[in-house]
Amino acid sequence: MIRHTAIVAAFAFASTALHATTYTLEPDYTQGVFRWNHLGFSSPAAQFAQGQGTLEFDPGDPSHASVRVTIPLSTLYTGVPDLDEDFRSQDFFDTARFPSATFKSTHVEAGAMQAHLKVTGDLSLHGVTKPVTLDVTVIKIGTNPRTSLPTVGFEATTTLRRSDFGLGKYVPQVSDEIQLQLISQAVEAKAYAEYLKAQEAKRAGKK
Repeated sequence: MIRHTAIVAAFAFASTALHATTYTLEPDYTQGVFRWNHLGFSSPAAQFAQGQGTLEFDPGDPSHASVRVTIPLSTLYTGVPDLDEDFRSQDFFDTARFPSATFKSTHVEAGAMQAHLKVTGDLSLHGVTKPVTLDVTVIKIGTNPRTSLPTVGFEATTTLRRSDFGLGKYVPQVSDEIQLQLISQAVEAKAYAEYLKAQEAKRAGKK
């Protein structure tokens, strides 16, 4: 009986996986903002963009999703040139040695409300890999009216301790906790690849 139950469960999981669709994250719409407390006086923010990666997603059962994303830290921007330079230096992100951050999900479960997910995964940053859990909201699943491509949009939040990743300079005067907000828009991979080819051919035809 136990063996029969295990076989049924395995078959059910395999069937679910077969219904998952591969999506490509759109770099122009995969970005994030992080915020910290500065000496108790203010809460500045910085942003990064042009994330690249893939998403396995079944709209009928989002809890079986998985995601991989890479963020180029060269896009890090605060609006203050001296601070941008400081962040990219060896005192902080050391982007010459660690040019990107990556996240790979390991577990997804349904959240407390509809369209909410808890996505746990491994965040690799500044040469350190730590587990992180994201609170994810599925914003919309449908067809992009401008490209006619199947698209899904998400946003996510989490809180990190920067000292966990070897980025603890000026703690505790500058907060150890970092508030992170992410957005991502993903397109069905095959359709997106064909769309990009068509766009490239159109541009080449205009030259």
